[in-house]
Amino acid sequence: MNIGILGGTFDPVHSGHLVIAEEARLRLSLARVLFAPTGQPWLKTGRTITPAAHRVEMVRRAVAASPYFELSSVEVDRPGPSYSVETVTILQQQLGAEAKLFFLVGWDSLVELPQWKEPDRLIQLCKLVAFPRPGFGRPNLKALESSVPGVTQSVVWLDITPVDISSTDIRKRVARGLSIHGLVTDEVKSYIKEKKLYRKRK
Repeated sequence: MNIGILGGTFDPVHSGHLVIAEEARLRLSLARVLFAPTGQPWLKTGRTITPAAHRVEMVRRAVAASPYFELSSVEVDRPGPSYSVETVTILQQQLGAEAKLFFLVGWDSLVELPQWKEPDRLIQLCKLVAFPRPGFGRPNLKALESSVPGVTQSVVWLDITPVDISSTDIRKRVARGLSIHGLVTDEVKSYIKEKKLYRKRK
């Protein structure tokens, strides 16, 4: 049973995340894709993150319409910084030995793999499904191989058209009072409006 994992801050989760998850599901014959909102993203300590409860609820609403997508709160349920290797380890324990895990990661993040916690162990636990990101070239696996031996055999390229939607842009648009129609699902848009998220502080 092939299971995809899409981690991220999801601040907010947007239509691009759903497109990437669906493309991965179809191309890799994934039984389902787990969306795992980050608790404390250790690589994003420089900015304020929306409280986990809001980000989790937005993901819950965004994936509700798909029978193949599922929310996993594994990262927000445990204290401390979120590390992919620990998330994958816990999910493997939860899903059982028969589950083969595919961890979805953008090209921009794959380049940073040597900085991740225990990248050598991570690539033993799962396949890394690398998808393109606007403005970033395809990572050089040979260069990564010198820092993380074996990564070449672990990476699966998801060759899709880069999805040019960013959570940062959505937050800025909301703060400026601009429309985010089509950038997020209607359910997420309603939640952002209801909870007054991303508005400028007066």
